[in-house]
Amino acid sequence: MPAFETDQDFKKQSREGSTPAGVLGSLPSSSGTEDAMIGDPNYMTSLARGLAVIQAFSQSQQQLTTSQISSKTGFSRAAVRRCLYTLVRLSFAGTDDNRHFYLRPRVLTLGHAYLSSMPLAVAAQPILDHVSHVFRESCSIATLDGAEIVYIARANVTRIMSIDLGVGSRLPAFCTTMGRILLAHLPPDKLDEILEQIVFKKFTERTVVGAERLRQILRMVQRNGYSIIDQELEHGLRALAVPIRNPAGKVVAALNVGVHAQRVSIQDLLTRFLYHLKAAAHELCMFLR
Repeated sequence: MPAFETDQDFKKQSREGSTPAGVLGSLPSSSGTEDAMIGDPNYMTSLARGLAVIQAFSQSQQQLTTSQISSKTGFSRAAVRRCLYTLVRLSFAGTDDNRHFYLRPRVLTLGHAYLSSMPLAVAAQPILDHVSHVFRESCSIATLDGAEIVYIARANVTRIMSIDLGVGSRLPAFCTTMGRILLAHLPPDKLDEILEQIVFKKFTERTVVGAERLRQILRMVQRNGYSIIDQELEHGLRALAVPIRNPAGKVVAALNVGVHAQRVSIQDLLTRFLYHLKAAAHELCMFLR
């Protein structure tokens, strides 16, 4: 990776080369979080900004300029330049032309500590691989992070979705099987809090939108002990999920199988897949003792 000769070289190049703001659709501004933390002596603004800059990158936006990151985060270009300079010097980010930046593999160490500290994530892969082999379909495990689910393990057999999912991938909770499992088992006050965060987007004509309709579905999910999504997130995708509980009975994650709608009916999911999926979830519970 080409390194900057001096801090001045980095700053000079950053000033000279950047694309106009607004090239990419912006994320919710992070400046609102900073405003809310004003007066908190324990809040480290520079660390928060550095993490936000890292999160600005994605699979579809692997290389970004200072201006683009500024637009996505709401930070000034000067603040973004300082964050990028630090990330490059620490080998968390790189650049080939001092203008377009990308994340480097060292960023994985930030998430590795979390995954390696989770008994479920460590133990899940062999079990997922076995279930996936039995089903001949892709299986995943996810946890809830706000209004989104985060994949912590995945066995990929066939690619069903247009995006390639893997560990760390995030999807909206409201229209995914694992998301509905996790939302359905939240305490009422926590569910109310998350529902206020959700931006209901109609991904297909089948997507359920609206908080009240979702609440009805979540009550049914909790009663049935499973969740089925039929082409709400993407055309051709049908999925089934069940909860993974810890020994105390608390739902801590969800396990799902995704299938092609043309090949597997909803009835097939219930008669051929549900029993094995529940058995795998029970086995995974053993690793949470």
